[in-house]
Formats: sequence, C-alpha cells, structure tokens
Amino acid sequence: MTEILSPYMTAVILLSALATYLTRIGGHLVISRMKTIPPRLEAALNAVPAAVLTTLVAPAFFAGGWDVKVAMTAAFLVGLRFSAIPLLVAGWVTVMIMRYGITG
Repeated sequence: MTEILSPYMTAVILLSALATYLTRIGGHLVISRMKTIPPRLEAALNAVPAAVLTTLVAPAFFAGGWDVKVAMTAAFLVGLRFSAIPLLVAGWVTVMIMRYGITG
C-alpha cells in the first residue's frame, strides 16, 4: 500500500491531471479564438470519436478469445440498428452464453 501512496506516485497523478487539464483548456482557447473553424479541422475533429473508439475496441477484439469476438460482432450488429443499451445487453448476454452456456 505504501507504493501507491508514495510521493512519486502522487506527483505522477498530479502532473497527469495538470497535463490533461492544460490540453483540454488549451484546445478550447485555440478554437474559441477562431472566428470560423476551417472545414479540414472540423472534419479532423469529427473523426476523433471514431478513432478513440477504435483504439479501445480493436486490441480487445484481437487479443480476446472467440467469445469476445462473437460478443463484439453481435454488439456491433445490434448497434447498427438500436441504441447503446441494447448494444451493451447484446454484448453482455453473448459473452455469458459463450462462456457459461445456458443453464436451466
């Protein structure tokens, strides 16, 4: 427990928080000073959520077993038609069925 509360770890956490805050406020300040956002910048900013989602999902898909691949595929297909809650339920139910089967 002492390693977690060490001065080094505290400094790392505080500096990470400061870097995150400065990055966010810096981006806001730069954009707020522009009268109009250039179309290329707007297109790049619109692509960020998809890029972040890909970096979170792709490693789990390729590192996971068949149960993860089937669950992610099922969730993706449900997500094409429905909102986030059915997507999450479909993924979760598929993982449970793939890992533990249907018992009854």
